[in-house]
Amino acid sequence: MMPRWVRRLRASRRWRRLSRRLDPLRAIALSLLLTAGLVAGRLDTAPEPIPLAPIRVASPLRLAGAWVHAATPITLRPRTPALPAPKKAAWRLGMGSAPVGEPVEVSLTAYCLKGRTRRDNWVRHGIVAADPKLFPLARYLEIYVGKRYLGRFLIDDTGGAIRGNKIDIWTPECREAVLFGRRRGTAILVPRGADAAPTPDVTKLMAMVRGR
Repeated sequence: MMPRWVRRLRASRRWRRLSRRLDPLRAIALSLLLTAGLVAGRLDTAPEPIPLAPIRVASPLRLAGAWVHAATPITLRPRTPALPAPKKAAWRLGMGSAPVGEPVEVSLTAYCLKGRTRRDNWVRHGIVAADPKLFPLARYLEIYVGKRYLGRFLIDDTGGAIRGNKIDIWTPECREAVLFGRRRGTAILVPRGADAAPTPDVTKLMAMVRGR
């Protein structure tokens, strides 16, 4: 039970007036507390932005009578390497394997035999027979006749008559091999890991020599 003096105080006029003055203040304070709580809750639970993929939008406009031309195709042609100038200290036969990247004067012939090479592969375009003491097997040679570039050839074969600076180019046409005969040329040993080069088509070996 409430004490008697408390009941008298609540029944008095002063208490009623004080209560009437405090009620608006209580309402304002309560509303401020509620607002602060709602704002704090929204800040804590704000969702993270979701990244979206870009969207490509096509224009709905169409021009009557307009033609769209495709770009002109570009044909990439392999660059023909120029024959490097010989150095003063020229490499000579009998000094071991040919130096990498330096021109070596060679005697060029052609052959059309069928079968397998020294490395047990079938004969094919882009291979030559060479002396492994001078030009190691499984390496590549850049071959020139004069200043005419024939291409990059794989050393895949040897021969009983291929000694020293002699190189025999394989061709599927025996007539081309006979017409080619024996020619003076230049060979350059390609370094390992060099960029790939297209396989030369030696079907028309004489046309390659004449630049046709």
